[in-house]
Amino acid sequence: MPRKTTPKDSPETGGDDATPVDFEQSLKALEALVERLEGGELPLEQALEAFETGVRLTRECQQALRQAEQKVEILSGSGDAARPVAFEADD
Repeated sequence: MPRKTTPKDSPETGGDDATPVDFEQSLKALEALVERLEGGELPLEQALEAFETGVRLTRECQQALRQAEQKVEILSGSGDAARPVAFEADD
């Protein structure tokens, strides 16, 4: 049985490995895959391929979130050693 292939630059695959992950695009593709899988109409082979793609997209989204979190920590000067500081508004 021939295997269905998805182009590397399609939204479902998240694009080429050399390009940064577009979180919103990957999340939309992941949501679409979940809907297709929950519909229960996919043949087993296509469902497995969609599941594999979904796992990869999930990992890409998690990595993008970790990178964003690291940037926020760096920019805000927070980290493991950060302590809460009371906010004092200028009146």
